[in-house]
Amino acid sequence: MLDTKYYRNELETLAASMLKRGAAFDTSFFQKLETERKTLQTETEQLQSQRNLLSKSIGQKKSKGENADDLLQQAEQVNIALKNNETALAQLLEKLHQAQSAVPNILDTTVPEGRDETANVEVRRVGTPKTFTFAPKDHVDLAVQAGWIDFDRAAMIASSRFVVLYGPLAKLQRALIQFMLDVHTQENGYQEVYVPYLVNSQSLYATGQLPKMEEDLFKTTFDPTLYLIPTAEVPVTNLARDRIFSADELPVKWTAHTPCFRSEAGSYGKDTRGMLRQHQFEKVELVQLVPAAHSEAAHEALTKHAEAILQKLGLPYRVMLLCAGDTSFSSSKTYDLEVWLPGQNCYREISSCSNFKDFQARRLQARWRNPATNKPELLHTLNGSGLALGRTVLAILENYQQADGSVKLPEVLVPYMGCDILQGKKL
Repeated sequence: MLDTKYYRNELETLAASMLKRGAAFDTSFFQKLETERKTLQTETEQLQSQRNLLSKSIGQKKSKGENADDLLQQAEQVNIALKNNETALAQLLEKLHQAQSAVPNILDTTVPEGRDETANVEVRRVGTPKTFTFAPKDHVDLAVQAGWIDFDRAAMIASSRFVVLYGPLAKLQRALIQFMLDVHTQENGYQEVYVPYLVNSQSLYATGQLPKMEEDLFKTTFDPTLYLIPTAEVPVTNLARDRIFSADELPVKWTAHTPCFRSEAGSYGKDTRGMLRQHQFEKVELVQLVPAAHSEAAHEALTKHAEAILQKLGLPYRVMLLCAGDTSFSSSKTYDLEVWLPGQNCYREISSCSNFKDFQARRLQARWRNPATNKPELLHTLNGSGLALGRTVLAILENYQQADGSVKLPEVLVPYMGCDILQGKKL
């Protein structure tokens, strides 16, 4: 949610940011609503003042034993008018709230112009893709042949875009979870948290998934309605809802491993081969809450924390600054980490690291008490995948595959796996 100052005093700034996103923004609509709000609010305040004056006068007359019927009649008319105004104002404020809830975040000034991912800007590349002496397979051909993965059984159990992992691959995913959490808690200063996998609508609204992205969510049919989390960002960030942190509690740095559930509405035919785009997948998530002055530095640091996992695993990757049209609804600025997949001969997203500034915090009412003023101020929220598990598994398979179908493990995973190679044979 944006500061109301944009709708009251800086509509042109807001319109320019929406235009950069390629989003329609009806300035006149908000001007009209704001004019109506001012008029109704002024009238309501005047009626409240009249009511108070009449009430005082009625009390004075009665205390003197005088007849106050004329004032009582006036007060009755004022109360009727006041009730009507208060009802109209409440309805208008709700209409304004709904309209404002559909407006995305203001983009950071460093976000490049562009309508889609083709305009994203490469910031840096780390690592050199391996040169193979044989034609590398993609993760589907490699793992199916080895008997480590089964999409048909998963489809029978559930539907398409689910997967069953067997033996070494299931263990590899478990090892990666432990490895990532160890790095983030022991080296990067995050506190591990365990959170619900079902959340209410207020939680999804607070982080910006509702109302904009409801079609991508799985939800229950019982009362109250709960939603399967699309990312750990939702429950973890909501740990700060309606809280005021002291200065010595900052920065807040949380990490969590959770499954994630997405219907992927509108993504038909896009990156659907194998484990690239699933209805159910797992991630280790990073969340930070910091004062506004530390926001930019925290974004760079969080991105580096996600990058560190790729570096320790020896996976080549690149960092992309997303353009305006590819930046998500709630984000002000996002870096995507894209890992090299030799089986597909291209880079694929494995993490998005976003700075939401105070957009989520305003919905959350996540604040800190500034000791300089002793007043609460909105925090800035940030999050990123550190990393997506399924895509990390497939990146290891493709980058570390051997000619005989086996997979040599990154050295950092050997203590977690108890071996240094996954043999390419059916269990």
